[in-house]
Order: sequence, then C-alpha cells, then structure tokens
Amino acid sequence: MTSGSTVPGVIQARGLARTFRTRRGTVEAVAGVDLDVAPGELVGFLGPNGAGKTTTLRMLATLLRPTGGTATVAGHDLLADPAGVRRRIGYVGQSGGAGPDCPVADELAVQGRLYGMPAAQARARASALLDELDLGGTGERLVKTLSGGQRRRLDIAMGLVHVPDLLFLDEPSTGLDPQSRANLWDHIRGLHAERGTTLFLTTHYLDEADALCDRILVIDHGRLVAEDTPDALKRRVSGDLVVIGTGQPARVAAIAARLTGADEPDVDGDTVRFRVPDGAHVLPGLLRELDADGIAPASIEVRRPSLDDVFLTLTGRSLRDAEQAGPQEVRA
Repeated sequence: MTSGSTVPGVIQARGLARTFRTRRGTVEAVAGVDLDVAPGELVGFLGPNGAGKTTTLRMLATLLRPTGGTATVAGHDLLADPAGVRRRIGYVGQSGGAGPDCPVADELAVQGRLYGMPAAQARARASALLDELDLGGTGERLVKTLSGGQRRRLDIAMGLVHVPDLLFLDEPSTGLDPQSRANLWDHIRGLHAERGTTLFLTTHYLDEADALCDRILVIDHGRLVAEDTPDALKRRVSGDLVVIGTGQPARVAAIAARLTGADEPDVDGDTVRFRVPDGAHVLPGLLRELDADGIAPASIEVRRPSLDDVFLTLTGRSLRDAEQAGPQEVRA
C-alpha cells in the first residue's frame, strides 16, 4: 500500500523517528520512516542489526515513544492514545511472554482476563486457541515442558487472545529447528488466509520473508530503502547469477564476457561469477563454447535472484553478512 492510497491503513506512519542519547553523542536509530500497512496484509520487515528494525517495531507497538513523526495504529493515534493502540494489537516478542512454571491454559486465560474478558469467556477463548494452534492436550502442562515450537505457538496464542486487528511478530521462528519452523509457517499462513489477521513480522530469515509475505519493507541506517512484493524486489536485480568452478578462470571469464547481456565477470580464485538476463537459456550455449575451447568446468550453478541479492544491490552489502557482523541495535 502506498502513501497515496485512499484505503484506511491498519498502520499509517509519517516521519516516524527515534533518537537516543549515548555517552558518545546522539544516535539516530530511526530517521523519519513513512510506511502504510493495509487491512489483511502480511508484511515483512527486513534489515540488519542496527538498521532500526526493532526500534521501529517497538515504537509501533507502543513499547518505545517516538521522538519525531506521527503514526496511527489500528485506528488509534500512537502518541495521543497508546492505550487504545494496545487494546487493538497483539505483540509476540522475541523472548516470549509465558511464565515457565504456569499451566498453559491458565496463562492464556489470565491474558484474556487482562483484556477485560469475563472468566468463562477467557477460559473458552483459551481452549479454542489451543485447538486452533495444535496445542490441544497441553492445557494442564507447565509452559516449561513444551517444545520450542509449542512455546512459540503459545506465544502467538497469547497475542491473539483478545482478537486483535493487528499482530506484531518479532522474529517468530528464531531458534526453531527446520520442522518446527515449517510448522509455524503453516500456522502463520492460516492466521492470514483464514482469519484475515493483519500481520507485521520482522525476521532474519530471508526464505521466511520470501515464503510468507505479501510485501516486504527493507530498512537500512534508519530509513526505508525499498518496499514491494518479494517477486517485484527480486526483479530489480539484473539477471541470474552464474557461478562456474574451473581450473582456467581467466579463459572462462573471457568467454563469459562475450555473452549477450552479461555483466563483467568476477574472478575469485578458481571461481567465475557473472549475471545474465536468463541463466537457464544461456547455459547450453555457454557449455558448448567451453567445450569447443577444451575447458571442462568443475562445477556450474545458476541461481535465481534472492532477497539478499536485492539488499546487496540496494546497499552494496549482504544482508546475511550485515546480520552476522553488524552492531547491535541501540535499546532504550
């Protein structure tokens, strides 16, 4: 959804900013973000550590007060009516919110009571959510006895107790094994498709954003640098990446440079990399040329553009590298 849309947004932010004072001076963690999220969207928020991702999410969820800009979240003004925002949103943080020594059903029912539900309604809501999120039979168990995947689904259930208009998910699958991640993805898709819940999630997993999200926002150095569907973002990258392992990299690079539409080959040791508009179409002709020159490649790989390629194109650095090496985001 663009800022010019006439459809009322679940999130509408203009110039949202946050600065922090440190011993070394003022840090501009978020530098004037404009964003819109439409009802029913599943939006992914990507960026390296220190980019402003978590700070933006915490501001939108009323956990951190902005130092600049305006925002309306779930129909309530973020600054003038933060309590109204909190009544209409759910928030699933990175570390979870359930007490480890509490029975599962009790935790959910207490969450409902905190939102003003009568006791019987809170119990009924807790039971329904446990069944919906494949946690049936766990109601009497202590939270600490659940598996990692079960705990994460319980966190989501706690965020849904009061039937929010908008659910924030902060890195929902971090630390889960592949099977639990895949299971959680199915539940997130179900919330989106079957209930029409608006979801706003941050993630460090590029494949997660690609698989789940209708639209992706990319933030870097406190500013949005891109927003579009995953496919549209990947189309910004010029072509497929061809990677050739060879004992004769200079000769292979010379042949690759003659290909129509190919960018300048990059040689790194015994590996040659270059981009072409359609790698699968180009590959047969390239192999014929290599064979005619008496060159037998050790390996050839064609990679479609990824979201990491998008980030590399936009910022000149890899999102994966930035996640591993970037400074930790400033916390309030």
